[in-house]
Amino acid sequence: MTAITVDQASAPRIGPARTLGNGLTLAWRNVMQLKHSPEKLIDVLMMPVVFLLLFLYVFGGVVAGSTHAYLQQLLPGLVAQMGMFASMGLGTSLCEDIRKGVFDRFRSLPIARSAPLIGAVIGDAVRFCVSMVMLVAFGSLLGFRFHTNPLSVLAAFGLAYALYFAVCWVSVLVGLVAPSPETVQGLGFIWAMPLTFGSSVLLANTGTMPGWLQAWVKVNPVTHLADATRALMVGGPIGDHAWYTLAWAVGIVVVTFPVAVWMYGRKV
Repeated sequence: MTAITVDQASAPRIGPARTLGNGLTLAWRNVMQLKHSPEKLIDVLMMPVVFLLLFLYVFGGVVAGSTHAYLQQLLPGLVAQMGMFASMGLGTSLCEDIRKGVFDRFRSLPIARSAPLIGAVIGDAVRFCVSMVMLVAFGSLLGFRFHTNPLSVLAAFGLAYALYFAVCWVSVLVGLVAPSPETVQGLGFIWAMPLTFGSSVLLANTGTMPGWLQAWVKVNPVTHLADATRALMVGGPIGDHAWYTLAWAVGIVVVTFPVAVWMYGRKV
């Protein structure tokens, strides 16, 4: 192990282009893992169905007067929520790979130190796509319809993926810190629950919330994403919500990416 560390320290610096290439190669490895272990997609297949049915028929009549009217504001909000919950699977997989020694093998390869983490995050995009397809497909069966043009709809999912990509790095940090994959889920819910439920995901009008909660909702990135996706999918003013969402995504990556790479170097 000492020889490997010395070799890596004396190896020439790997540039951004090669780092990205290494990351994409490892991302493809993660995608192939899903092909051979499709059970890893069960959570992102079932979560959209469960949350949509639960929230729609529990809150629909109270919030909007009918389930059909509530569906039009609920589904765009769930686009934001599903990304937060889907990202937690990344931390679990990462923790499992570290415990199995997979990342020890990566350290012996002539690749960028950050490449395994970049590959894990990029490869996890499959889970996000599966979750979104399932959400829209099941929502359409229940009666949801887009009221904007295809470019606006694509922009909505693009914004959702931008924040999802950023939050994945938070999940990476949790996976590096947690002592076991089981602990990752518990720690993941601690940060995901306030973000998702303390937002406008379920309620487009948050004016009835207590003042202290409204203050949190206004700065919550999930609120900005939910409001932006609603405007892009069913119409209405988008305001600055898209820019706030992108700013939050960039800020999260700028802070968490270098910390994750540093912790990864100490962890494995």
